[in-house]
Amino acid sequence: MITFLRRATHWNRPLMLLVAAMTVLTVVAAVGILVDARVLTGAPIWLKPLKFGVSFVLYGATLAWMLSLLPRRSRAVEGAVIVIVAVAVVENAIIVAQVLRGQTSHFNDSTPLNTALFASMGAAIMLLFFAHLVIGVVVLIQRIPDRVAATAVGWGLGLSLLGMLAAVPMALPMQDPGIEGIGGAHSVGVPDGGPGLPVLGWSTTGGDLRIGHFVGLHALQALPILAILLSRFATRLDERTRARLLVVAGSAYGVLTVLLTWQALRGQPLLRPDAGTLIAVTALVVATATAGGLVLARRRRPELALAA
Repeated sequence: MITFLRRATHWNRPLMLLVAAMTVLTVVAAVGILVDARVLTGAPIWLKPLKFGVSFVLYGATLAWMLSLLPRRSRAVEGAVIVIVAVAVVENAIIVAQVLRGQTSHFNDSTPLNTALFASMGAAIMLLFFAHLVIGVVVLIQRIPDRVAATAVGWGLGLSLLGMLAAVPMALPMQDPGIEGIGGAHSVGVPDGGPGLPVLGWSTTGGDLRIGHFVGLHALQALPILAILLSRFATRLDERTRARLLVVAGSAYGVLTVLLTWQALRGQPLLRPDAGTLIAVTALVVATATAGGLVLARRRRPELALAA
């Protein structure tokens, strides 16, 4: 474990420094939840910094590992990494500052300062989106030698961009709750801060756009984890078959992200799907199972692969 951690520190220095800083933020936010009794929009006031801290720890570490797989250095990637680190620092600094002020950081138009801070966060996230896109393009151009890893990284980077886009409706005019001082919402059909799932806080009475956003973002971890599992436990499958299975999984994951966002936009709680949602989920499961079965049916037998 110690050897692994030492190796990880050399994946990408700026990103791993970000991971260290976000780890500290996570610990501070966790302590804040325990010692600060304040509640904001129905949740402990330090819960948002905790969520963002954990999210950026995962994002930074995963992205650093992915970049360590590239066959050569890229100035475009190095520049994009600096942008991502800067955005993460600005984003979390604003969130913590607002917590200390007892104010919400998102959708807060109650004063000129709060409006400016929220606008700054929106601009920063747009920069992160394009920096992430640059990295994705470079990864596709450079082509990671390991075919399975390349497929997982490519789909993970692409689907996480989709996850970022899933958050856009939160700030559109249709999400204006009509409450003075609030300019957007993540809940659909119900006010923010109502009953929600434990820890995650996703609405249990209406739609919640954070669900598709969350699922899409974490494709960055889900696809590489699946690639590792296939490489470890599906050793009888050749590399091409494992890569094709990842394509099937990535396609299904992307459709699921869109489906969850569609469900939320209709004001529907995650755990109370209607007939339309159930039909869509069933169709997705059947299509994914069929595509996976076809890939396995066309796989090359180990002995044939050796003969080739």
